Amino acid sequence: MEQAGVNNSIETHLNNYKQGIGTYTQMMPELIGAYNEFTGACFKEGEISQKNKHLIALGISVYSQDEYCIIYHTKGCIDQGCTEKEIFETIGVAAALGGGAAMSQGVTLVQECINQLSNMKH
Repeated sequence: MEQAGVNNSIETHLNNYKQGIGTYTQMMPELIGAYNEFTGACFKEGEISQKNKHLIALGISVYSQDEYCIIYHTKGCIDQGCTEKEIFETIGVAAALGGGAAMSQGVTLVQECINQLSNMKH
């Protein structure tokens, strides 16, 4: 599914986000500290597992077509041990609500993430 000239694009996007958040943190340390505390609490293990929280977040990201969040939460799903089938089922649920636009993100960007991020782990 990887397109010519897109090699390592997922890793590049992750690095761009990290660099951007670093710059933002320097400018707005209190705000980013509060945001990180809030999101950290949201993704802590609880009645809903971290794995399922990342699947939920991935579905919302696909629905809203937020490419950085799609990449981040696909990685979160992989890191939490989600199977490809669980991820694809999540894409299906998002597409049921978001239609073709959500499906197109799921069958392109999410699959590209799975391929590249899975190879990075080995």
